[in-house]
Amino acid sequence: MEHFNTWLYVGIIGGIISVAVALYLYFWVLKQDPGTAKAQEVAAWIQAGAKAYLKRLYTALGILALSIAVVIGIVFSIDSASLTPEATFHSSLPLGLIMAICFVFGALCSALAGFLGMNVAVHANVRTATAARHSLSSAFRLSFYAGAVLGLAMVGLAVLGMSIIYLLIGDAQAVLGFSFGASTLALLAKAGGGIYTKTADIAADLVGKVEVGIPEDDPRNPAVVADNVGDNVGDVAGMGADIFDSYVASAVAVMLLGASFSLQGVLDPVLYTVLPLILCTLGTFASLIGIQFVRVKEGGEPGAALNRGTIITCVIFAGMILLLKAFSPELNWGVVWSGIAGIVAGIVIGFTSDYFTNDNFKPVQETSRVSTSGSAITIITGYSYGLISIVPSVLGIVIATLVAYFVSEANGLPGIYGIGIAAVGMLAISGMIVSADAYGPIVDNARGIAEMAGMGQEVIDRADVLDSAGNTAKAITKGFSISAAALTVLALFAAFAEVMAVYGVDIQISLRDPLVVAGVFLGAMTPPLFSALTMLAVTHNAFDMIEEIRGQFKADPGILAGTSLPDYAKCVSMAAQGALSSLVLPAFLAVGLPLIVGFVFGPEALGGFLGGAIFTGVIFALLMSNAGGLWDNAKKFIETGKFGGPGSEAHKAAVVGDTVGDPFKDTAGPSLNTLITVMSLVSSLFAPIIAAFHLFR
Repeated sequence: MEHFNTWLYVGIIGGIISVAVALYLYFWVLKQDPGTAKAQEVAAWIQAGAKAYLKRLYTALGILALSIAVVIGIVFSIDSASLTPEATFHSSLPLGLIMAICFVFGALCSALAGFLGMNVAVHANVRTATAARHSLSSAFRLSFYAGAVLGLAMVGLAVLGMSIIYLLIGDAQAVLGFSFGASTLALLAKAGGGIYTKTADIAADLVGKVEVGIPEDDPRNPAVVADNVGDNVGDVAGMGADIFDSYVASAVAVMLLGASFSLQGVLDPVLYTVLPLILCTLGTFASLIGIQFVRVKEGGEPGAALNRGTIITCVIFAGMILLLKAFSPELNWGVVWSGIAGIVAGIVIGFTSDYFTNDNFKPVQETSRVSTSGSAITIITGYSYGLISIVPSVLGIVIATLVAYFVSEANGLPGIYGIGIAAVGMLAISGMIVSADAYGPIVDNARGIAEMAGMGQEVIDRADVLDSAGNTAKAITKGFSISAAALTVLALFAAFAEVMAVYGVDIQISLRDPLVVAGVFLGAMTPPLFSALTMLAVTHNAFDMIEEIRGQFKADPGILAGTSLPDYAKCVSMAAQGALSSLVLPAFLAVGLPLIVGFVFGPEALGGFLGGAIFTGVIFALLMSNAGGLWDNAKKFIETGKFGGPGSEAHKAAVVGDTVGDPFKDTAGPSLNTLITVMSLVSSLFAPIIAAFHLFR
């Protein structure tokens, strides 16, 4: 089996190639025409705001990461011998120092991927708008390649980081520290970015569209620059960190399971611990190839091109898994079929999200139609379809789980290991998925720049076509990432139980145990509480910004007359400060609450806590992401001229629905999958400590 260790070097090479291609595309984007002086001026406002926010965010997160690293270093240095009874560490460094370094390394890689993606996005937006003056196809190509910078940088850094750590340290527990660092940063980057972007978006829409009747992205709106900044810090940097987190967490969950089962003599210690890294490496190569097939002709459909690229990437990846089996007869067939089950489930779940959020289908069209009766009916209809959208996604998760489990068991492989492989299989093509997702905010920004720079209706119309496909791509990605997170945390839950078993604690989850019941209820409570805190942060900050916009209009009538510029910087600063100050309690819920439950109520209660959080987290995340995307596209559908078009009563009702949906789909919803991942990781990381020190039993 030693030849499987060579895959660590292949992973390193694959990671380097992926990052190199990302950098090539980055510099290629920068070489494209930045457009007119006015367009560059508008883009410069967005660039300055995005960079200022990320500087403040990463400074705060850097301090937090170092603080957590110190705690990890101290805790794992207390009695390292008892905490690693079966350690296979190649390093002579103290365990505490190793875990602290891995944590910081994971946070840095996640931050770097998000920064690269955001940095190219704020330069690609104006270039996409400029390219749209010439053709739809050239604008699409530029924006998608810019999105690919984030996608390829993310998977490249993830595979590179995990492979280096495992090669040097030789223990999955070290990779767990890397994953925890990535997840902690991802949670706060996504939640903070979501609060920022929706604060500005809601304030801009309610005052601009509803109160004074000016178009979206009108330069007279003081919040318009902050809104465009938010697209980058929330949907690019935040989502990049989010997928990075799920991607790494799925791999480390299976690595922990492989290591645990190998200690029991069930699985080969080399093959089945390294295998998730092998699959991630193959997925990276599949994404590199699949990206080359994303093309759109003039007059074509960008959404179809994105879907085609995703399907081709999935087919290539499935073929690579079969080739791996062909050249490695010792590889269990359960791995092959579990990985393919994950791929198929990812496609089905993603396109299910498309059905509920695409204006080509009944849910969006029906929600648009009933908007003629007012905002209340709009909200009820959209919310109802959001609830219905849970069903096919959950069924997809259930089917993938059952197929992976039973085909693995049938082939002599532990079923829970197969479930983890399904999660890895689903996430292995994240390079392609994230490329399509990051394309969305880039073309959204391009549309805003075209409007603000007065580039003409033809350019705006082309940008609208690109933006519609971008909204659908973002909805698909969110459904995909939430479902993948569900399988990932199931594997992490199993890994938590296996880690506890190593330290002499046999986790028995029984609803007849009052401590377990207490844990289940506390866990089930956490996702809705987290959602409430983040959405209340949006409403509080949006209220303050609305007052600021109204104040600027009142103080300077020349703003609405178009004779003077609003104070964009004030709104940008308010959004940034509001977002950062709102992260304290969500961070505590993610990191602190699982530890409190574990140390006070014990390992079984912590297991119940994780179970409760997983189930409510997935349900809430699917509901809010799909309902929010549906309301957004219902508004855009009316803006195409349906049911009275822009400015009609139906449009005003749809704007209210979109406003309600904004924090659903861009703040709370996509942050929940990261929340449950972080709680699962922190539980597994501190499992040895909790096993040794807890109050009850």
